[in-house]
Amino acid sequence: MINWIASLPNFSAYGTPMYFCYLILAILPLGIGLYFGKRFSWYEALISFIFIFLMFDGDSWQQGISLIAYVIWETCLVMYYHNYRQSANSAGIFYLFTALSIIPLVIVKLTPAMVGHNSLLGFLGISYLTFRAAGTIIETRDGMVKDISAWKFIRFMLFMPTLTSGPIDRYRRFSKDYQKVPSRDAYLALVNKGIFYLFLGFLYKFVIGYFFGQYFLPHFEKTALLQPHMISWSMVGVMYTYGLYLFFDFAGYSLFAVAISYFMGVKSPMNFKQPFKSKNIKEFWNRWHISLSFWFRDYIFMRFVFLATKKRWFKNRNALSSTAYMLNMTLMGFWHGITWYYILYGIVHGLALVTNDWWLRYKRKHLPNLPHNKLTTGVAIFITFNFVMVTFLIFSGFLNTYLLSK
Repeated sequence: MINWIASLPNFSAYGTPMYFCYLILAILPLGIGLYFGKRFSWYEALISFIFIFLMFDGDSWQQGISLIAYVIWETCLVMYYHNYRQSANSAGIFYLFTALSIIPLVIVKLTPAMVGHNSLLGFLGISYLTFRAAGTIIETRDGMVKDISAWKFIRFMLFMPTLTSGPIDRYRRFSKDYQKVPSRDAYLALVNKGIFYLFLGFLYKFVIGYFFGQYFLPHFEKTALLQPHMISWSMVGVMYTYGLYLFFDFAGYSLFAVAISYFMGVKSPMNFKQPFKSKNIKEFWNRWHISLSFWFRDYIFMRFVFLATKKRWFKNRNALSSTAYMLNMTLMGFWHGITWYYILYGIVHGLALVTNDWWLRYKRKHLPNLPHNKLTTGVAIFITFNFVMVTFLIFSGFLNTYLLSK
């Protein structure tokens, strides 16, 4: 059985142009149905199952089994808590179920640091699915999710276009969008946008991202490793090429996911909004990996602020917001991985958000007449862009590689 599975072709999501050929042909009946006002849910489920199955075949078949077990686990938690929430609202039960929904991700993240190898529970996309599941439990507790069934939740969790790397959707938004078949004009507008995003994604990922990742970055990394001092022009080259590669590769992938979602009549949220035009670090996080940053904002930052205000843990609201920023971004660093450079990346961004808030308060109080024009805006964008690039160098882990090579 395993040998038979291993013999099948592997189709990693959006990995090759051939993948798109098969995918577009597979979802064409869905598009025809939507054009005529029908959503073929059964056919969509079948296509999603096939492409997910092919994604986890061969050497990664264990990931497919882990995915199935994981979805069953999360579905049981969500449905049990939803039934419980109809008649009770204990904070302890809520925290218990939220923790249980996150435990698989915690195990997967901690295992490499503790035992030196990846957990068998892990699979590509577990982080994003965990955010979907935990977010559903949180919104159920808040009374925002009222209509849910096991099939609807599974359909939401296993929505194929955004399965492996987001964007991270919310159950309420997805369910409302999915249940409503768009009008013919609305669907054609979605397809038109989807085609644009698809070609833009190809430009980002397979052209610009490819050159940065396959040509420029390896050259600068090789040269930087030969330098006796960490600070060198080659290291600067690594910093900028990695940062730009990260953006174009990930933004391209996200555009693919959004485009295919649009073809399937679901308007998945955008993940990037010209982040390198940001004038400060707070604006950057409103433009970069938007679905992730907003998830942390809504479910970590805001809930901590609410709880701390209710319990009166802080007398000074600036101290409260600063603590919330540090908690939020440090957790985001840990989420990326239990390594010093991911954690440091989160801490540095937390400090940057605290500093940004301090500067805005200082400017309002002591520099009310500070000019605001194209020049100052350009300076702000320049400073923010270069700060982000420095932190991407930390995030890349190349500094760790450099230190180990000496």
